[in-house]
Amino acid sequence: MRRRLFGLWSLLAAVLAGAVPAAAQTPPQSLPQSRAQAQAPPEEVDVALVLAVDVSFSMDIDELALQRGGYIEAFRSKALHEAIAKGAIGKIAVTYVEWAGGHFQHVVAPWTVIESPQSALAFAELLGEAPTRRGRRTSISGAIELGMALLERSNVTAMRQVIDISGDGPNNDGRPVTEARDAASARGIAINGLPVMLKAVSYLDIENLDLYYEDCVVTGPGAFVIPIRERSQFADATRTKLVREIAQAPEPPGAAAITRVQAKEPRVPCMLGERLWRERMGP
Repeated sequence: MRRRLFGLWSLLAAVLAGAVPAAAQTPPQSLPQSRAQAQAPPEEVDVALVLAVDVSFSMDIDELALQRGGYIEAFRSKALHEAIAKGAIGKIAVTYVEWAGGHFQHVVAPWTVIESPQSALAFAELLGEAPTRRGRRTSISGAIELGMALLERSNVTAMRQVIDISGDGPNNDGRPVTEARDAASARGIAINGLPVMLKAVSYLDIENLDLYYEDCVVTGPGAFVIPIRERSQFADATRTKLVREIAQAPEPPGAAAITRVQAKEPRVPCMLGERLWRERMGP
């Protein structure tokens, strides 16, 4: 026992004195790396795209299934695969999130780089396997804020950054949608819209949701809105929207910045959703 203790003390003294052979010491590469060291360098892509999908209770189960199915079919489509391949880099980064009120947000598919039909099909498979959640109220502004945060953490260098909002009602929770829209615009982020207009207007819905999206939600050069008025349009509209977002060429270097300007008052009041909620549901 005394010999064993003496041996341990001798080894400790040698370590403190730096006398232990290099082979006996922990190799530097096995030491834990810092988060910054471990993170891979940003990957270059043509576009970083946030797909932000409304899952509020105003969307019925069939509509939710059609909505998810539209994105699955889009990522399976040859048209989308070709659009990605024709990009300057030939890669996109995409994440798929579901949202309702300001405190109901869920990342269904994290950032994924898609550079081939196989990776697009794998992304579609991931969407098909994930459960769909539902939440209360509608915060388009919260979805935009989430999109901006996700773009900051994407770890890609993108020629364009886009937030894609699909939903069936106006903003009625969180900060005003125009404030979030303008914050995204100031960062050079484009927002496109896919308003779902399948049902008759109810007590919290509004007429002309497509005009509300045009005047209050979308922003950026080439921003667009594609309304869905029939269930059969989900797949085609979603595919068309994604192909357009992926294929859009960025502004050439040195081009003058294009600023979205409201030439007149919005055709649909941008605070209409909040007003309807107060009038019909209370504070």
